[in-house]
Amino acid sequence: MFDMMGMLGKVKDLQVKMKEAQESLGSITEIGESGGGMVKATVNGKKQLLNIEIDEDLIKPEDREILQDLIVAATNKAMENIDDKVKDHLQNATKGIMPNIPGMDLGGMFS
Repeated sequence: MFDMMGMLGKVKDLQVKMKEAQESLGSITEIGESGGGMVKATVNGKKQLLNIEIDEDLIKPEDREILQDLIVAATNKAMENIDDKVKDHLQNATKGIMPNIPGMDLGGMFS
């Protein structure tokens, strides 16, 4: 028999866990590199750019456009890579609360 009250309790637990997981996304970080590691961009799970590291050899006025392109590439790489970490984090935070329903991806609920 279907336990509606039990299911509602699980939904409430899920909401609490998802909120906690979302609040902790700032602690998950990913680094993207470009130019063979000469430019590094660090982002967090909230998709905020935290840091840019630039190799000294790139800091020349005549290389300004190349440097800008490398910064954009490193930042985009870090943003792409953080998505998997965020999804794993949210899945781990809600593990065991809701049944595993094929096709139901909770990781995208709050991105």
